[in-house]
Amino acid sequence: MRFCLLDRICSFEPGVELTAVKNVSLAEEYLADHFPEFPVLPGVFMLEAATQSAAWLVRMSENYAHSMIVLQEAKSVKFTDFVTPGNRLEMRVEQLKQEGSAVSFKFEGKVGERTCTSGRLTLECFNLGDDDPELVDLDRRMVGVQRGFQAILTREMNLKA
Repeated sequence: MRFCLLDRICSFEPGVELTAVKNVSLAEEYLADHFPEFPVLPGVFMLEAATQSAAWLVRMSENYAHSMIVLQEAKSVKFTDFVTPGNRLEMRVEQLKQEGSAVSFKFEGKVGERTCTSGRLTLECFNLGDDDPELVDLDRRMVGVQRGFQAILTREMNLKA
């Protein structure tokens, strides 16, 4: 994961919803270019924060049944306000349905009471070893790394990873 766009998972209800936060700092390198005189969190990063939040909801709800959870589709995505350095983006994802390996969500990202982004996502869940048995060990290692990240993201929630 090149950019971890979540700093903490604040609440979690298995199979239902998850709320996480991203604290935006002027020290983040990409803000130097987006934009030099008016730094704002890029919209694609807000979408990635929603995707990561939804992926954590699936992982934690299904006890890491899949090593890979990837964005399949983003629909009706709206960016309605800026997220600037010093802001705390709160991302809430709600699971809508699961059909086979696809899980759909709606999301909303807010700074205080201001909605900055919203939309719908569909994620696809799978294991690398499903198609290539030689990759089963890699699936296990990836899940181990993900459990370590969960321990950091949920450190104030007393959840077992």
